[in-house]
Amino acid sequence: MGDTAIMKMTMAEPVNAAGPTSDGIPSAAHATPLPAPRRATGWDRAETGAEPVGPEGKGQSAAARPGRADGEADGSADAATVAPHDPCAHGFLPERPPVRSLIGTWTRLDAMARAAAIAPDRAAAVALVERAHRADELAALRQRVSRLSLRNAEAAAMRIAVIAVSCGWCGLDPQAPAAREVADEAFLDLWAAIAHRIDHDQFVALPTLALHNWAPERKPRRHIPIDQLARTEALVPIVRWAPEGQPLSRLDRLMLAATRLEAHGIWLFRLAETLAGRSPDDSSTPTALRRLVRVQHALRAQLLAEAAELSAAPATPQQRAVLGALAGQGALEPPVLQAADAVLGIGARRMREGRRQLLRRHLPAQHRAWLSAMDRHCAPVRTLAHRGGPDAAVYREAQESLIALRRTYTALVQAAARPTAAPLTKAA
Repeated sequence: MGDTAIMKMTMAEPVNAAGPTSDGIPSAAHATPLPAPRRATGWDRAETGAEPVGPEGKGQSAAARPGRADGEADGSADAATVAPHDPCAHGFLPERPPVRSLIGTWTRLDAMARAAAIAPDRAAAVALVERAHRADELAALRQRVSRLSLRNAEAAAMRIAVIAVSCGWCGLDPQAPAAREVADEAFLDLWAAIAHRIDHDQFVALPTLALHNWAPERKPRRHIPIDQLARTEALVPIVRWAPEGQPLSRLDRLMLAATRLEAHGIWLFRLAETLAGRSPDDSSTPTALRRLVRVQHALRAQLLAEAAELSAAPATPQQRAVLGALAGQGALEPPVLQAADAVLGIGARRMREGRRQLLRRHLPAQHRAWLSAMDRHCAPVRTLAHRGGPDAAVYREAQESLIALRRTYTALVQAAARPTAAPLTKAA
């Protein structure tokens, strides 16, 4: 489902008098005011220290920043440069395209992540980590974590997540004593330091592995928002689960599908803000719910369109093991589905609240806070579940469309984990 098609659907009926935004979505006039988001600014050469590269990693790194041996940006500047998060601007996607190449000493982490992703089994991936430990590479990286800018720290976290899941360590707490009996101690120290730097303990999950691993193939113009880039530009993986020169694997395809789902789901975040705090008796509430239904139908059609290529893609036992480990930890839940759940309350009804919070633990703190706020502010709208009449019927239709969307995504994950290709039926 293309970007234009979703825009046409969302522009069909006005929700409030505030007028449409530039994307054709009405602004959330009744929602809690939020600070103006910072626009996506494209590639920042001074911070990343590298030019964007093509899908095969070809490109020349820029010189390191003066005054720094490794070219890391000073983390002390983060407080002045990071704007408050606004999901209406770009959902839960990173505000700017992910860092394509680390520089200096951190190139070793780049190389280790790429090698671990294509390792034939967990033992081979663990051997890579142990070799880096013996060469004191992990200790050297650990000493440099505090000098990373926040954006580069998030890029390092994605690579740590790739290594962790490749080694079978995705369910570990790097600071727990028991983890040191299973995983490499130096790697756990680096993992814990990165988690502290980004203030996110449970980052080894789909939001990090997908949303921070796909970048536009072409260098974007500075004024294009990140969600529009992800919808309209060809995306390439920074770390591939399939060797270079071979077709993308099913695991690659699943992560790409999740990234595009987040980009197209931006209208769902905006409708969530529109419904926040709105009375169920407000005449615009059923209009917003009908538009939510159409967006969810469009997202489901998009997943079904992804299914054919995913099912035809190759898959190795190691890649299926990675998927199984992530699924076992509840780490494959797309953030956009959690946003829809916060509005419509499906998760609270179909699963215990503790399980719902376990799914959210893989999101950064500001995203979890936004979901908790939606839980509270959309509570009046959820009272329609206990009413009758046409407005209540629209609300139940929105719930049913979300359930169908979740089932389609689950079927996509199952197709990615199958030993042999199997088509995804629309009955899913």
